[in-house]
Amino acid sequence: MFNCLRLTSCIARNGTSSFGSISAFKTISPARSFVSNALLVKPNTRGIIFRDATKNPLLTVGRTFRTPVSRYCTKPNVQPEKGSKAVGYWLLGCSGMVFVAVVLGGVTRLTESGLSMVTWKLLGEKMPRTDAEWREEFDRYQQFPEFKLKNQDITLQEFKLIWYMEYGHRMWGRAIGAFYSIPAIYFWSKGYFNKAMKIRVLAFGALIGAQGLMGWYMVKSGLEDRFHEESDVPRVSQYRLASHLGFAFVLYSLFLWSALDKLLPAQKLIGQIPAATFRFKGLAHATKAAVFLTALSGAFVAGLDAGLIYNSFPKMADRWIPSDILALSPTLRNFTENPTTVQFDHRVLGTATLTLITGMFLISRRRLLPPRAYKAATAVAAMGWMQVALGITTLLTYVPVPLAASHQSGSLILLSLAIWLTHELKLVKRLPK
Repeated sequence: MFNCLRLTSCIARNGTSSFGSISAFKTISPARSFVSNALLVKPNTRGIIFRDATKNPLLTVGRTFRTPVSRYCTKPNVQPEKGSKAVGYWLLGCSGMVFVAVVLGGVTRLTESGLSMVTWKLLGEKMPRTDAEWREEFDRYQQFPEFKLKNQDITLQEFKLIWYMEYGHRMWGRAIGAFYSIPAIYFWSKGYFNKAMKIRVLAFGALIGAQGLMGWYMVKSGLEDRFHEESDVPRVSQYRLASHLGFAFVLYSLFLWSALDKLLPAQKLIGQIPAATFRFKGLAHATKAAVFLTALSGAFVAGLDAGLIYNSFPKMADRWIPSDILALSPTLRNFTENPTTVQFDHRVLGTATLTLITGMFLISRRRLLPPRAYKAATAVAAMGWMQVALGITTLLTYVPVPLAASHQSGSLILLSLAIWLTHELKLVKRLPK
């Protein structure tokens, strides 16, 4: 239809009375495709003069329709930005390093190594080399609650093991800062970042700095003299632990999303997009949010050692709802400070998230989606079931370090797949009316 508009407008320019004359056809401009803008009639050398019909004012209406048609009904013909692949691999590397940091942090927490280093320096603490230096470090540790109330029998050799664990976690965090900042400065100077990417780069840097400060703020909560009750156990604040883990998950998610923008651009659907597809996009984002929230609730489980109680499933000590679920007062305290309630909430959230994931997967089979979105939905479903199985096994076996670390890592893998799914749906947008 659009090509006919061009052809008839060229004829109308010369008057309808000249339609059958040769002179009319001598001034007809070659018709072009609205999708590709390619010539549909090739000029020849027999004296017929071809002029560009796109200059004709009668085609203003056609031009008005051209943008939405080419935007939503064709594949994008976008030239790759300068250094796009290099930037993408750098961002992917940053996300991978954050992933490793989360795993190291989980192992550090599970081995109760996080309070072994009682000082913090921006550029890193000096590693003890001699026996005298190790003895000095050990003496500092003995001044704090974990040694006084819990680890009075620890030997110097055992102290070295937990110290090395915490030291490795801290130095890995500083390595992330270096791996991020040095290439960022280079890419910025080479003009590899557009305006939007420059804003992201600054935000990433701020988040990395905030994450490091939050890490020390978290550790400091376990070094304070606040454990006076007989049942108190020296440990970091579960609120700060959840904040530290939440920052890491947000930073990882932003790195991964930006890397996918560069390395695996979202596919665009051709033609009219059904309303059900837009609703599925909302369901996919809701699933991603549920995965994130469930993982964050796991930080409270870890912070309160809530996995070491009620080691049965699906019931909790032969009850669906344990009797001490609201033991603390005021009631709201139970949701973040009562280990029983925290574990119950994590179970409920995990079950609800798995139900949402399963429903999302089944619905995806009956929706028009970009090709890779089907694979992403399948991967989310498979990992969701695996993650729940890992969580139940970890609980029933009294939280062994390898299983617990795998469960925490699994939550980040599941979030990664949910991010991939929503990224594949990024270009599912409504046609402007």
